[in-house]
Amino acid sequence: MSASPTSGLGMTSQRSRDRMVRQLKDMGIHDARVLEVMRTTPRHLFVEEGLAHRAYDNTPLPIGYEQTISQPYIVARMTEACLQRGQPQKVLEIGTGSGYQAAVLAQLVPRVVSLERIRPLQRQAREVLNVLKLDNVSLRHVDGFGGWPEDAPYDVILLTAAPVEVPAALLDQLTLGGQLLAPVGAAGRQNLIRLVKTDQGFEKQDLGAVSFVPLLPGAIA
Repeated sequence: MSASPTSGLGMTSQRSRDRMVRQLKDMGIHDARVLEVMRTTPRHLFVEEGLAHRAYDNTPLPIGYEQTISQPYIVARMTEACLQRGQPQKVLEIGTGSGYQAAVLAQLVPRVVSLERIRPLQRQAREVLNVLKLDNVSLRHVDGFGGWPEDAPYDVILLTAAPVEVPAALLDQLTLGGQLLAPVGAAGRQNLIRLVKTDQGFEKQDLGAVSFVPLLPGAIA
């Protein structure tokens, strides 16, 4: 009997995923819920077939249009951060890309709204999410600077591309007590930050240096 597309073979098999999860643990990811979703989500479906054998390496991979799928550690780290302040009910993701981060989140929160400015990437992501039957993800074709006020407010807003400064429109779409997680800064000088919305404004926490593609304006058909 042949393996299903989601189970994989060889370098895309469960053994490769288990090895990846051991690496994530060694790098400091501790949330058992996150580790289990990372273990079971078929990352090889989110990359080009020619790169599938590298899908469970802890490295970013190109997905076309000068975009990348983030390394598993970054996906796990940002997902873990989403859950650290309690269970979010609704998450806004800025930058669908391959759809991998949205797929991981969708297995841990009731609803994900994900924005992508590049239409072909959005189509590809939708196809994979459909294969995985993750119907709690709403995809929108728009650039991320204005967020998606139609479904606001959000408990978490997660950026998978780096603005030089956090767009004010996104902060307006957070619930009180909600958090925004974003890589911020110019290329080579980016830090992952957490902003928590309070009665007095925003509490800021620096979560360390990262490297992401830039957040760019304008939707591409």
